[in-house]
Amino acid sequence: MTSTMRRRAHAMTTFTVGQVAELLGVTVRTLHHYDEIGLLCPSERSAAGYRLYTEGDLTRLQQVVVYRRLEMPLDEIAALLGDGADAAAHLRRQRTAVMTRLGELNELVTAIDRALEREMSEKPATREQMRELFGDGFKDEYQHEAKQRWGDTEAWKQSQARTNRYTKADWEQIKAQQDAVNAQFVAALRSGEPATGEAAMAAAERARQQIHDHFYDLDHDFHRKLGDMYVADPRFAKTYDDLEAGLAQYVRDAIHANADRHAGP
Repeated sequence: MTSTMRRRAHAMTTFTVGQVAELLGVTVRTLHHYDEIGLLCPSERSAAGYRLYTEGDLTRLQQVVVYRRLEMPLDEIAALLGDGADAAAHLRRQRTAVMTRLGELNELVTAIDRALEREMSEKPATREQMRELFGDGFKDEYQHEAKQRWGDTEAWKQSQARTNRYTKADWEQIKAQQDAVNAQFVAALRSGEPATGEAAMAAAERARQQIHDHFYDLDHDFHRKLGDMYVADPRFAKTYDDLEAGLAQYVRDAIHANADRHAGP
């Protein structure tokens, strides 16, 4: 083999700094730093004195890169690579370290997801979410009118203080409770139960308690006034009568009957 052929064969098994940087995705500056601290010194030099890396150097650099991605300090990497372990041992060690990090990262992702879920669920419901839940039962003009009529009352202030904190999940629960109360009224009416009957008054008391718990303090006398409004205001009356013909009047009468039985002597 001629000297020219030997030089070409040698060139095929060695790599310049630039070639190594491109192959393994590290910077030339990093390679120079590794050389300076003795972590990875190129095994050969060109005739002009340039650094040349062998395939063995590349294997060592690959191990360094993996350990660095595991956030291991350079001095610890140097100690690991200097313990005489072969490439397979390092690969097994790296695999164990990666699997450990993978488990930690999975736990971190789970913790972040839970925190995000809590953060999202604890935000007050938006007006769009309210419309989605209550449909025509939630309109801006209703809110404006209610404020005009009752904005100066303690009940309004108490209701605003509570509802401004409610999340979408809170409103979903409230909506479910309201639907259940309405279904109880409908069932009583359909069964032929009079508004003064036990089932109808139980539904009325449940309706009062639901408002009392979620919106504002509601005694039985105040509940009477609400019952009257359910009949007097065509919008409220329609809401009930759309569920069952005559339901608005039935609910009003049941509320009055329930208030009567809770009235003092």
